[in-house]
Amino acid sequence: MSQQAAVAADALHTPADQIRVNRHRADWRGWKFMWPFALVFVFVFVIPILYAIYISFFQKQMIGGTKFVGISNYIRLFHDQQFWSSVGRVALFTCVQVPIMLFLSAAMALALDSMKLHGAKFFRISTFLPYAVPAVVSTLVWGFMYGAKYGLVGSLNDWLGTNLDVLSPNVLLAAIGNIVTWEFTGYNMLIFYSSLSTIPHSLYEAASIDGAGEWQIIKSIKLPELKGSLAITVIFSIIGSFQLFNEPSILQNMVPGNAITTYYTPNMYAYNLSFAGNQSNYAAALAITMAVITMAIAYAVQLNSMKEQMK
Repeated sequence: MSQQAAVAADALHTPADQIRVNRHRADWRGWKFMWPFALVFVFVFVIPILYAIYISFFQKQMIGGTKFVGISNYIRLFHDQQFWSSVGRVALFTCVQVPIMLFLSAAMALALDSMKLHGAKFFRISTFLPYAVPAVVSTLVWGFMYGAKYGLVGSLNDWLGTNLDVLSPNVLLAAIGNIVTWEFTGYNMLIFYSSLSTIPHSLYEAASIDGAGEWQIIKSIKLPELKGSLAITVIFSIIGSFQLFNEPSILQNMVPGNAITTYYTPNMYAYNLSFAGNQSNYAAALAITMAVITMAIAYAVQLNSMKEQMK
């Protein structure tokens, strides 16, 4: 009997509590691949956040320089009606625009997955193409189309004899929502479509053999499969909506009057406070507060999604 066989035979007759466990030492070789990303992450994400938290406890004064004020900036923000007005505006925007956008995205994904849509490849590329267009360019294009004098809306008014103004204060938020929906519907559609692509087609065949119709297949097989991707798209959409900045900032110079104020959205308010109002400390407190609010809402959505998936 060889030496290795003898060792194996002895191990079979050795009690379990006497067998040595081969405990490997911690292997740090993986960090050699991680440190470039970790370094960039710390410098562009962690350090700016910590610095923003730090300066939010100070205040610049004309006499005496920068002074530590504790949580005075946060107390001031709590009583700032302009801040809460901007938060309420983006909250309304989120509650209306996000469901419409995700409904359109899911409908497009289901249409593509049905395999009954002619020119599916062209449709998939064309719906995703607006996402590849920079937000500034998209807003400029739509802004000129919205123009009541020289844009597409103005031409329609001359042709139909109407007086429609898409950039009026009453419908301005809906006009911005239309731009955002046009930009991100295709992106969310691809997320839904990728989730539907993982479903085996044998399930569809079995359901068809059992007499299930197209709507029953969608209701019983496809829609439950979209729950996970729906949570992801909702979280991303909420974060994006609360960060609304490019669209109203570009339209600000194209909208007559003062329909888009400097505090139209929280991000615009923070930007104008910091760069135009020389109140970077107060703007930092605003940014940290908005980050906390956004994370709390996103976390609540994630918890609710996890509960739904566990049912």
